[in-house]
Amino acid sequence: MEEKKLKMAAAVEECTCTPAEILIYPCSGGSNVGQLANAAGVKLTVDGRGRIFCLAGVGGHVPSMLESAKVAKRVVAIDGCKVACSKSTLEHAGFEVTDYVVVTELGIKKSHDFALDEGDIEKVCAAVAEKLKNVTAG
Repeated sequence: MEEKKLKMAAAVEECTCTPAEILIYPCSGGSNVGQLANAAGVKLTVDGRGRIFCLAGVGGHVPSMLESAKVAKRVVAIDGCKVACSKSTLEHAGFEVTDYVVVTELGIKKSHDFALDEGDIEKVCAAVAEKLKNVTAG
């Protein structure tokens, strides 16, 4: 049992302390577009385009989360709507958003229908990928 706890603690430490070159901070608000932003962040991570990261940790000024954001080469904010919670949270914490996408600006209407369309997720991912085209190695 103790070994399992140690492994879990190590996994948590690794998760919060290992920076990535491209950190993705999606909104995960209480609407379809917030959830689309979050789903796109997950897909972009799975596809190797960056690493989804904890916006709440940045907003809560969690030290390890702030340190990881400081060393990122690209800080991607994906907001569901023009309220801009993700971008505002990052800027409030002192980070420059290098790449920014707003889901409603892609022609997707905000609602409280949480049956997300795969095509909409792909549309958000494509918009982020377009912003990241100029990422250079090293």
